[in-house]
Amino acid sequence: GIFISQRKYILDLLEETGMLGCRPTDSPIETNHHLCSGIGELVEKERYQRLVGRLIYLSHTRPDIAYAVGIVSQFMHDPRVTHLDAVYRILRYLKSAPGKGILFSNHGHLRLEAFTDADWAGSIDARRSTSGYCAFVGGNLVTWRSKKQGVVSRSSAEAEYRAMAHGTCELMWLQSLLSDIGLDWSGPMTLYCDNKAAICISHNPVQHDRTKHIEIARHFIKEKLNKGVICMTFVKSEDQLADVFTKGFNSKVFHPSCCKLGMRDIFAPT
Repeated sequence: GIFISQRKYILDLLEETGMLGCRPTDSPIETNHHLCSGIGELVEKERYQRLVGRLIYLSHTRPDIAYAVGIVSQFMHDPRVTHLDAVYRILRYLKSAPGKGILFSNHGHLRLEAFTDADWAGSIDARRSTSGYCAFVGGNLVTWRSKKQGVVSRSSAEAEYRAMAHGTCELMWLQSLLSDIGLDWSGPMTLYCDNKAAICISHNPVQHDRTKHIEIARHFIKEKLNKGVICMTFVKSEDQLADVFTKGFNSKVFHPSCCKLGMRDIFAPT
């Protein structure tokens, strides 16, 4: 297959920051972290922004740090000591496996699939939810995202539904991209979600109070379902690959999920 890694970039980053000899950690962010703005001593803004900017560039080939980088990037306008400590934790995690990357291999099919998830009201400052999705082409991870939603969701189903809308748009974009290069996919694209309420809303044509505030997203997904463009599939929480883009996990859950995403470390000793 094809392996993509930024090992040299990571080692150079660790050397420049003086973290090359640090003690590694097994996850990029603490479980149930409570990072918020305006608490703690101020740190040098330019240095913090430079570090986070380099991590954002690195997250293009390291989906395992996408959520952690998304969290620390929210405080670039007013960085505090706790935020800088979270950045250093990401660097310590990178020290544990600088050669980790994404492996693209032939799985014998060209299915388009996406996993979507949302962490309801995860932001302490604004109580906004975090949407996360990852899309696969032929069993290989090609796109992923972790982003705070633009509005406050009044229920977990609403937060999940907004994430499903983003995942649907991503699948349609991938289908269009494949069509442009001559790889037409005629079958329905699969969208995996672990929230039964959100799946029921997408199939239920009846308008009621809990869907009127997400009416546009609801009609958008319903239209794609009726046309057979996508199909909704329930997936158990332990098999939800998008979880790593919405919350922090301990190593027992985090590393198996990264492995299912197709992440490998070909530089690790056997």
